Amino acid sequence: MAKCPVDHGGGQSGDGCPVDHNSGSTWTTIFGKGGASTTNPPSLPTDREVSSIPRTTNENWVYPSEAQFFAAMARKNHNPHAADMKAIVPIHNAVNERAWSEIVKWEAGRGGETCGGVKLVNFKGRPNDMSPKARLMTLLGYSAPFDRHDWIVDRCGTRIRYVIDFYTGRGAGVSSNSVSFYLDVRPALDNWEGVKMRLGAVIGDLFATRNSGT
Repeated sequence: MAKCPVDHGGGQSGDGCPVDHNSGSTWTTIFGKGGASTTNPPSLPTDREVSSIPRTTNENWVYPSEAQFFAAMARKNHNPHAADMKAIVPIHNAVNERAWSEIVKWEAGRGGETCGGVKLVNFKGRPNDMSPKARLMTLLGYSAPFDRHDWIVDRCGTRIRYVIDFYTGRGAGVSSNSVSFYLDVRPALDNWEGVKMRLGAVIGDLFATRNSGT
């Protein structure tokens, strides 16, 4: 199971967070890599932000502090810079929040509200496994995603797997504070519920296109 840069557990620990920035991907390019020493770590804030992402234990996922993020990156042989943590940690948190907001859009009106809303069960980073949709898009000439995750959500006892492909947008890096991402979030086609949701989205898009042209 994938972990966040902070080694405080996997998907059910209560302290993990869904996006794994340690995969051999563009995350490394964004956050830097090298042989930073942890013998004299800088003094960084230790306060942590509680995410909006609910867990099945009726708690929300908690993001790492700047100090935890720095220590974990250094421990994993990245080359963190203390001054960058103020930019990196919000990026990390925002990507998580964006992914969850897209899942919530998919889940709207599907019954999860009857049991307090859908919850994230677990997650898995799969940077080396290109999804069928991403593979098709690359064959059509589009850029390949730099990362992929699978998130499992619980909807009143029904488990739905979501596939998230991560793409980079235009930006000049952390120092310019203009890093951008595009997330393609959709239910997996491994059960009838996922198929129905995807078909419904396609039909909805077709009607929207026709109505906009009238």
